[in-house]
Amino acid sequence: MLSDCDLVAFLPSADLDRARRFYFEVVGLPIVEDSPVACVFDSNGTLLRVTAVEEVRAVPYTVLGWQVTDLGESVRGLAARGVLLERFEGIDQDELGRWTTPGGDLVAWFKDLDGNVLSLTQFERARH
Repeated sequence: MLSDCDLVAFLPSADLDRARRFYFEVVGLPIVEDSPVACVFDSNGTLLRVTAVEEVRAVPYTVLGWQVTDLGESVRGLAARGVLLERFEGIDQDELGRWTTPGGDLVAWFKDLDGNVLSLTQFERARH
């Protein structure tokens, strides 16, 4: 039923101005709509709607992620913009914060300024 419809992703933010700057200036997503209640970004054709809320209840799992072609380059680019990569106890991550899944994919995590856990994944099949 919805397989031919475009997906819209949502994230909450308790400080929409701060989130707008983060996703535009740090993550590099172009703004396609801006209002007092939400800011909409274009992530390679998928819309990301960051919505103003009174309080964000951060969860300990990934809520949004991107597929990248070179995880090392992406991680270094975010780090150069002040983003700290997350490290998780019990997960063997390399010096850049990358974890290799049992299937060979590479994953790294970071948080936005509201504490939403975001990920970057370089799929193993894309490395060959």
